[in-house]
Amino acid sequence: MTTATNPSISAESLDIGVKGMTCASCVGRVERALKKVPGVQSVAVNLATESARIAYEPSDNMQARLRRAVRDAGYEPVAFDAAIDAPDASPWVGFMPVAIGLGLSAPLVLPMLGGLLGWHWMLPAWAQFALATPVQFILGARFYKAGWHAAKNLAGNMDLLVALGTTAGWVLSVWLWLTAAPGVMPHLYFEGSAVVITMVLLGKWLEARAKRQTTSAIRALHGLRPDTAHLIGLDGEVDVPVAEVLVGDRLVVKPGERLPTDGVLQEGQTQVDESMLTGEPLPVVKDPGALLTGGSINGDGRIVMQVKAVGVDTVLAHIIRLVEDAQAAKAPIQRLVDQVSAVFVPVVLVIALLTLLGWWLTGHPFEVAVINAVTVLVIACPCALGLATPAAIMAGTGVAAKYGILIKDAQALELAHKVDVVAFDKTGTLTVGQPRLTAFQAVAGADEAKLLAAAASLQSGSEHPLARAVVAAASERGLRIHPPVNVRAVPGRGTEGEVRATDGSEAAQPVYLIGSLRWMIELGVDWRALSAPAAKLQGEGATVSLLAQRWAATASLAERIEVLALLAFADEPKPDAQAAVAALRARGIKTVMISGDNQGAAEAMARRLGLRPEDGEVRAEVLPGDKAAQVLALKSGGHTVAMVGDGVNDAPALTAADVGMAMANVGGGGSDVAMHAAGITLMRGDPGLVAAALDISDRTVAKIRQNLFWAFAYNVAGIPLAALGFLNPVVAGAAMAMSSVSVMSNALLLKRWKPGK
Repeated sequence: MTTATNPSISAESLDIGVKGMTCASCVGRVERALKKVPGVQSVAVNLATESARIAYEPSDNMQARLRRAVRDAGYEPVAFDAAIDAPDASPWVGFMPVAIGLGLSAPLVLPMLGGLLGWHWMLPAWAQFALATPVQFILGARFYKAGWHAAKNLAGNMDLLVALGTTAGWVLSVWLWLTAAPGVMPHLYFEGSAVVITMVLLGKWLEARAKRQTTSAIRALHGLRPDTAHLIGLDGEVDVPVAEVLVGDRLVVKPGERLPTDGVLQEGQTQVDESMLTGEPLPVVKDPGALLTGGSINGDGRIVMQVKAVGVDTVLAHIIRLVEDAQAAKAPIQRLVDQVSAVFVPVVLVIALLTLLGWWLTGHPFEVAVINAVTVLVIACPCALGLATPAAIMAGTGVAAKYGILIKDAQALELAHKVDVVAFDKTGTLTVGQPRLTAFQAVAGADEAKLLAAAASLQSGSEHPLARAVVAAASERGLRIHPPVNVRAVPGRGTEGEVRATDGSEAAQPVYLIGSLRWMIELGVDWRALSAPAAKLQGEGATVSLLAQRWAATASLAERIEVLALLAFADEPKPDAQAAVAALRARGIKTVMISGDNQGAAEAMARRLGLRPEDGEVRAEVLPGDKAAQVLALKSGGHTVAMVGDGVNDAPALTAADVGMAMANVGGGGSDVAMHAAGITLMRGDPGLVAAALDISDRTVAKIRQNLFWAFAYNVAGIPLAALGFLNPVVAGAAMAMSSVSVMSNALLLKRWKPGK
């Protein structure tokens, strides 16, 4: 069970395992029962995961009332994670009832097979009765129980259809046996009822095996959490349960062990395998100060780490939650199935009744009419319909998570395959995101070292990548950096503040400004003295900023701002960025880069990435707050837009896009804000994952459509054939069972997917 509170809507959510659901009609019945509970806001029931997610207004005993509603509907509420946390079972678990059914049904079927070879013999009626009755009422008891609950609630499901159909066949056989003339051996239909129940049980067993495979991704993620940690306490190193670890604790991690939680490396050096979290196969080198992620595997070094996050706050817990959310959610395409399943069973019952009356009233024997009606009931079970969508979603989101692509909800998965425009934030997404100060040019006559020290001092309190580059350059030259005062950041433009005189004098602290050319132009700064080198550097793709000083007004002079120096920054494209752009173009997808750089610098970087500025693939000089407007402008042209970003200021644009993709580097910078705003999270900073995410979306939606087509086609073709007498209950039972298995097997083909190179 998972409970989460969202204060913005004053609601809580509860995940409940629901045992006993067998088809799409069961899903609808559980949803209707839960929605009747006062205070419930929304319900999503998933047949493949056998679970329900309920959003509700907090009130006393609400969780108990929700579980009672599930039980009153005829199903058993269980712990949501019971199946996931259970150890991997034998592949033959649950096969015993099927084996008994096969053993009892085989002697009933053998005479039918012998008849095809010209051997005409039949088991005595009493022997057929003795073999079929245990199958009907002992192995088939589950169908009677679930069918009775459905009937009591004036609803229908697969179990009701199976129970009605097989009981009709069994009762007809008993009636023909008991009313037959002495010495006459009537044709009985015990084998039909017994084989149908056995085939349904076999289908359900195969289906359960397939379900265990679809949840393997979740079980694998849960398995990444070690049970114990080596805590450095007052008495030395002691082993404690991971659940008792607190933020701030110091832990020892030995070679080959999994990291118990998130933290920072304090002592030692090692390589960490993060492949299960990010899909990246190569180990990552970790030095003191590096971030460590719980669940990854320590290499050959003994290390000491300090805990920074535990429990639900860890990266692994967040990943598990995202995958569970995606697999529990209901895709928009599922609404069609829900509408059909709501009326499906009643319609089938009417068709079966019409089949019975039609055959009987046209002069055919009553037993023939009953058998054809039974066949309609058996073949019409809507199992495949209920599994078509969730099975594909579980398989698709599970294999995507294996390669570092976390799909937050089914809606993002379904929309992603329609994307025809991908908008990238430049810094940190297409580029390394660690710009260097490549040029610093002071105006004639100025002290370049003094001005660089002033610029670094002003930027020393900022986390902006350009600010860090200035501080790093000053540190490399051994310049003294002083903390600034009265600092004022102007979003998207620059910073202003006072810096102590670098010579240590007590003179008034000068006010410096450092920022973009746009800001300087807005302030009316005369920067013509540096315009020529600025234009040259911009043409080479550098981002240019200016350092200026503000002079207060005096009795003879008005306030003025004087430019002092030019700063040029350069970033590098990520190694795989150009290939990622090419992969998207090969899929027929237009790629756009959104950058705050000036037009020249943005276009120069775009060409290095393989983008075409002449085709409108570059949006330059975009302020952080205007990125969402750029996304909306792309959408207004009728495009389905995906936005890829990695920072806090990308969150509005990620939300505005049809599909938001947050690039969150595990053990690195990634932004939680961006991850929450996005429908898809890429767990490593590889832009190639964007094309991979669109590809798995495309393949998953294709599987959903294939499954729904065959599920609908199976019933559309099977019911008329059964009503017209072209099928018998044995064939119908086998076909019905195999329809569910085929849907699950088709969905499981997604597990073979790998991201393209």
